[in-house]
Amino acid sequence: MYSWIWRHLPGNGWVRTLISLVLIIAVVYLLFQYVFPWAEPLLPFNDVTVDNQ
Repeated sequence: MYSWIWRHLPGNGWVRTLISLVLIIAVVYLLFQYVFPWAEPLLPFNDVTVDNQ
C-alpha cells in the first residue's frame, strides 16, 4: 500500500517526502478533530467500577 502511494505521488524524492509529511499531518489532524471525539462515547475506557470496602 505504501509503495503504491509513493509511486503515485508527483515529483522527486524530496517533493514526495514533503507531500507524504503533509498527508500524514492531515490524517492525524482529522483523527484528533473528528474521528476520536466521535468514537469516544462508544469506547468503554471511562466505565470504571470501584468497590467501596
